Amino acid sequence: MSNPEKLRYTKEHEWLSDVVDGVATVGITEFAANALGDVVYAQLPAVGDTVTEGETCGELESTKSVSDLYSPVSGEIVEANQDVVDDPALVNTAPFEGGWLFKVRLSEEPKDVLSFEEYTKLTAGN
Repeated sequence: MSNPEKLRYTKEHEWLSDVVDGVATVGITEFAANALGDVVYAQLPAVGDTVTEGETCGELESTKSVSDLYSPVSGEIVEANQDVVDDPALVNTAPFEGGWLFKVRLSEEPKDVLSFEEYTKLTAGN
C-alpha cells in the first residue's frame, strides 16, 4: 500500500491534505478503498454544509457493504467531487488523486490526525 507521505490521516482511514488558504482536501486511503471493495455509490456532503470533526458526513456504498464517511475536520464544505458521484470507482482506482471526496474550509485545526508514519504503523498489522 502506498500513501503519500505529505498527507495527514485519521484512524477511520481518511486522508487530509495540507491546508491552503484555509481549505483542505479530504479522501479515503488506499487501505480503506481496498477494504471496502468496489465502490458503487457515493453520498458526499453538499457545498455549504457544515461538518464536525469525527462526525458522519456521508456514506460510501460498495459491493460488500455501506460505510459511513467521517469528517476529519470541522468546517464548511466548499466543494464536493462530482466526478466521484458520477463514477464512484474513482475511490478505488485513484484514492489520492481523482478519487478525493470533498474540500472543506477549516473552522479549527484538526485534533486527532496522524502523520504518515503513525498511520503506517496503525495499518501495518492489518
